[in-house]
Amino acid sequence: MGPDPIIRRDPVDTGRIYMCIDLKSFYASVECADRGLDPFTTNLVVADPTRGDGTICLAASPAIKALGVSSRARVFEIPKDIEYVKAPPRMKRYMEVSAQIYGIYLQRISAQDIHVYSIDECFIDATPYLKLYNTDARSLAKLLMKDVEDQTHICATAGIGTNLFLAKVALDVTAKHVDDHIGFLNERQFRRKIWHHQPITDIWGIGPGIARRLRQYNVRDLAGITQIDERFLHKEFGVNAEYLIDHAWGYEPCTMADIHAYRPHGHSTANGQVLMRDYSVAEARNVLREMATASALDLVEKRLVCDSVALYVGYSWDDLGAPSAGAARKLGKLTNSRSELLARVLEIYDEIVNRDRSVRRLSVSLGGLADEKCATHTLFDDVAAEEEEHSLSAATLAVQKKFGKNALLRGVSLREEATQRERNNQVGGHRAE
Repeated sequence: MGPDPIIRRDPVDTGRIYMCIDLKSFYASVECADRGLDPFTTNLVVADPTRGDGTICLAASPAIKALGVSSRARVFEIPKDIEYVKAPPRMKRYMEVSAQIYGIYLQRISAQDIHVYSIDECFIDATPYLKLYNTDARSLAKLLMKDVEDQTHICATAGIGTNLFLAKVALDVTAKHVDDHIGFLNERQFRRKIWHHQPITDIWGIGPGIARRLRQYNVRDLAGITQIDERFLHKEFGVNAEYLIDHAWGYEPCTMADIHAYRPHGHSTANGQVLMRDYSVAEARNVLREMATASALDLVEKRLVCDSVALYVGYSWDDLGAPSAGAARKLGKLTNSRSELLARVLEIYDEIVNRDRSVRRLSVSLGGLADEKCATHTLFDDVAAEEEEHSLSAATLAVQKKFGKNALLRGVSLREEATQRERNNQVGGHRAE
């Protein structure tokens, strides 16, 4: 384990108690609950059967994970001797259950003290409720977890900490090692239990890329970060250094009030997809036409304009020697014109695509977002034509909102290689029903 780092910062008592509650194997648990099955005794994976055995499982029940099957395994990697249920993903159903569980929390906790972090995870500032319910943090967590299980048959786990970061780490690292599935960390316990924990990627906010860069300096745990000169960390990691330093010492200045007061700038938006087979350059170009159209409609719907576009093209898994291609271009104006965006996207594609390769991944990004009122024109623009096009986009959105996104489509979406019709029936790239 090595010697303890020199403590340069004293623990700070925030006087607050936070919880991070996670719904265990959420998608798989919802599928088990809807079938009247126990996820701890039922082998079940959530995977789209239409995508073949190479598709990645979206979730796996605790029972099948206990047999060594990863929650992100590909279907063909599941051992043949394991009998299991393959449940098609139903994103709309998962969103319904997630909303139901949020409603369960609201029965005891005010919305201003809850931050929904993801479809299956939330943060709660429990501080005022310990006195209100005359209880302690662990008992309150157990009460909320029991409410969820009684009303939805979904098992939850919880982390409790004296700041938001410690609550998250208590959930991710310590809750899984205790019988009641509730972890607790204050700053002193954090230094004793977590400082030397490996792998460091178990720690919230430290991904493989940061871990690799830290390993170059023989740093493999949070204790190692506390031994590095902070000036060097700032030089190496820029603005992210402050998060690394604070979290290495168990600090988190952000509060629930800060989260609710935050307003994102929304500088860019992206639309990407992985194609279900290898596409020819021509076929992928047609899919790109759909994507550019969808991105333009999204801007009109949100009353935004952009000043730049970026394109990424990834090639077939079989073309491992072919590097992906990407490029960005300024538009010279702020616009949400479909024709303008489509022309620029196709121009970039024709310029950068490798015509000897098959395409498998596409992504279109729009940058420099601003309010639609900031739209600009050049001397060469046909303003009347752009206004007419904007009206057509608005009418398209109105029809789609009333009758469904597939009620009104452009001809390119009727081609065999088109993907937009199928994507309109998905949520997050997966089947909604």
